Parts: sequence; structure tokens; C-alpha cells
Amino acid sequence: MSTTVERAATRSDERVAGLAELVSAGDGARELIEIENPATGQTFATVPRCTTDDVAAAVRRAREAQRAWRASGWNERSEILLRFHDLVLDRRDEILDIIQLESGKARRHAFEEIMDVALVCRYYARTAERHLRERRRSGAFPLLTWTWEHHHPVGVVGVIAPWNYPLTLSISDAIPALAAGNSVVMKTDTQTPFSALIGLRLMRDAGLPDDVLQVVTGSGSELGPELIDNVDYVMFTGSTSVGRGVAKQAAERLIPSSMELGGKNVMIVLDDANIARTLDGALRAMFSNGGQLCISAERLYVHEKIAAEFIPKLIEQVKAMKLGAGFDFSYDMGSLVSAKQLETVETHVQDAVEKGAKVLAGGRARPDLGPYFYEPTLLDDVRHGMTLFADETFGPVVAISRFASDDEAVARANDSDFGLNFSVWTRDIKRGRALATRLEAGTVNINEGYIAAWGSVDAPMGGMKDSGVGRRHGAEGIRKYTESQTVSVQRVTPIAPPRHVPAKLWSDAIVLGLRLLRRIPGMR
Repeated sequence: MSTTVERAATRSDERVAGLAELVSAGDGARELIEIENPATGQTFATVPRCTTDDVAAAVRRAREAQRAWRASGWNERSEILLRFHDLVLDRRDEILDIIQLESGKARRHAFEEIMDVALVCRYYARTAERHLRERRRSGAFPLLTWTWEHHHPVGVVGVIAPWNYPLTLSISDAIPALAAGNSVVMKTDTQTPFSALIGLRLMRDAGLPDDVLQVVTGSGSELGPELIDNVDYVMFTGSTSVGRGVAKQAAERLIPSSMELGGKNVMIVLDDANIARTLDGALRAMFSNGGQLCISAERLYVHEKIAAEFIPKLIEQVKAMKLGAGFDFSYDMGSLVSAKQLETVETHVQDAVEKGAKVLAGGRARPDLGPYFYEPTLLDDVRHGMTLFADETFGPVVAISRFASDDEAVARANDSDFGLNFSVWTRDIKRGRALATRLEAGTVNINEGYIAAWGSVDAPMGGMKDSGVGRRHGAEGIRKYTESQTVSVQRVTPIAPPRHVPAKLWSDAIVLGLRLLRRIPGMR
């Protein structure tokens, strides 16, 4: 490990000190979970292993705290979120150290989490009231019926966060729930608890009352079911297989849930693409966080007219990427998160090569850099029957193929169980937008890999097919954390025959009224 890494690691060890005390573990001794730095394989800290009783107690405290938090005004909640926004930016170096320390990712990819939290926090601080305020709606009959729409917080939201974007997929999912007046109990992945804990610390520093946001740490298989059994809403990010179980348990309790699951995303390079811009974008689209990103590209389709020029240049750029562990912005890609993730990547590549795939770049582990490093990898001749043809690898491995027409590219892209995030690269924006609407994916980026759509937090983000249900961001991303309520007042006369008026006469009059309303422009 370099001197730079050692110095930064020591600094970060000091900064995580005290964060474990924020975990919502009850009184008494708890077994400790060792947290590993993936770049070195060394343990740098511990957190308590919470019990199911700890989870139940955290939810009870959250439910009590939510009553007062719900009663707080829009301005109070907005001010807290905006103070948190500023603290995240002010203390970004500390946060980046922690994200890198427990995830192994390159600093440039960790910084995306800072941007995301800031964008989401500012957005909901300034739009929560607009999305959720009381609204007057059209009544059953003009003048006679007055109707209002209300949105009430659901109560306690459970957030089950993964390891790959440990700040974004914990804190950013909690922000709209908090803005709507809910409390949140968050279960982090056992590999990456400190990113959520520094978020919790800064939330409290910003003025968030105690117990409105809590963090529990421990095994998902042990704590997840207990959390789902106690909360009023579940937000889950993770694999499709685990997501099915989460959805089933939530459905049995008749509580709502939202989840972002797996992806086998496609990057489509059309024949008129700007090659230089597309090459730069491809590295981000495919290898951000070592490909450990649900919305990164694992399939690259290149139009046959430009393949002979584009692919060799891409190979050259991929081979030139700088791998390593450093707490600065000098590296293009960091480490995978664990031995398990490295094993998955190696198994997928080995299976493909044994069945005829050709390695164009990368294709091997780099233990000389750290225990879980793997080179960014490009494969050609990937076909049906190879594991990585259809299954998500979740690593720095991309299968390249060629296509002859837009119709072919669309058909092949949609021939997947997943539909999370695709991208289209072209100089003709009209052509790109038309093609994008034919793709079965929740988000489609044109001339960008994923950040354009992800960062457009005023628009919904989520997956089609096996890539998830529900959406984060935009109006949908906060209204999902509420219960909708309609309140109507009937004035003057009921929607029923008045006394002494024959029902037949009344019904004929109603039909006449409906016909007249049909002829009034704009009448709903």
C-alpha cells in the first residue's frame, strides 16, 4: 500500500471513530462485525451486530419520533435538509475517505455520491411542499361537490441499502421520506455501514431530531425480515432474487414497497456517433465503480459501419486505464468490494472464454495492486449459453457485438429480462430520442452513460421488467412515501333523488346534465 493510501487510511480511521456509537443497538454487549478495506484486505473498524430485538426497538422509537416530526412544518424540514446539503459539501473530503475506505472505489466514482446527495437533498427541500400540499380537485358535480387531495406520511419507512453506492442508496433514499414527514430506519450492508453513519451524523448536526433517522447493522437475512415486519413502507435496492423475497413479505403485510433491482444494460453506438466523445463516455458508462453499478453498461452494441474504427480505439483506451488504491483523483478505477465479487467476475469471464469468447482487453485479476482488483475487460464473440450473455456480472466486464440497423439494435437490447438503464450515442438527437422510446428500460441516456438521467432528479428513475418496481426521484419519488386521501364536501343537495322526486325523473335529469357537461370544453 502506497504512503498516500496509508496516510489517508489513518486519517479515515480517526474519522470513523465514534460513528459506530450511532448504530441503534440496545444496551449490553453485541457481537462485532469487522469492516474491511477492500483495497488492502485489512480490517479498519468494527460495528455492532444488531439483533432482531434491536430492529423492533428502533422502529418503536422511530414511530414515536415521527409523531412530532410529522407535525413540523415544511419550512423546518426544508431548512434541516438544506443545512445537511451544505454540511455534505463542506465535509466532502471526510465523506469521500470513508466511502473509499469501505467500498474500495476510485475517488472520482465516490464523488458521484456527493453530487447525488446534494442534488436530491436540494430538490426535495425545495419541492416537497409543491408535490404534497393540499390540492383542490374537480368534484363530482360542478359547484355542488367540493373535493381536496391530501398526502399524509405513511409512518416509518424501512430502507434496505446495498454496498455499491453506500451513501447514495441509503441517505438519498431516506431524504424524500424524511421530507414527507416520515421517520426512517435504515439497514446498511454489513460491508459498508460507515457511509450511512456519517450521513446520520451530519443529519443530526443539521438539526434532525433524535430517532427520526436510525441505522441498524447486521446480516440482511437476519434483520431484513424483522424490519419489513415492523415498518410501514420498504425501499430496497439489491439483486432481483432477493427483491422477490422482499416484495413477497411486504405484500403479505399489505404494505407498499419500491425496489431497484438488477440490470443488464446496453450501450448502443449508432453509425453517426461522435467517436471521440463516445469513447470517453464509454469508459464511464462501463467501468464506473468497477462496473459495480446497477445502471452501468455490460453490453456494448456498435454499428458495423464504424466498428472497425471504434473498437480498436476503445481497446486502446481501456488498456490505458489506471488502476489502483489512492485517496485522490488520480485513478480511473479502484477495487472490487470483496472476494465474493471477484470470484463472480472471474467465473463469468472464465466461462465465456472456455465457450469461445475472445478477450480484447483485461481479463485477469491484479493481486499485485490489492486482493480484489480486476482489470477492466472487453470480450468479443459472446453468445447464448455463456453465463454473462444474459446474467448480470456486476463487475468490469463488457461484451461487445455489432449490429446492422436500428431495428436490430432495439430488438436485441430488449431481448432481456432486465430493463433498467440504456444509452444511445448519436449526433442526431431526434433519431436518438425516437429510438430511446422503443427501448424497454426505465431510463435511457442519449450521449451519456447514466449520469444525465440519474441526475435529472425532477424525473422518475427506476426499472422495467425484472429490474424493479416503483420509482425514485421526482414527484413519484416522494409521493410513494405517503398515503393519498380524498376529502369531499357535498353541498346544497345530495347526489341522490330528493324526497318526493321520482327516481326515474331524477335519473333522466342527471343524464341530461351529463350530456350538457360533455359539450363544455375543458370540463373533466
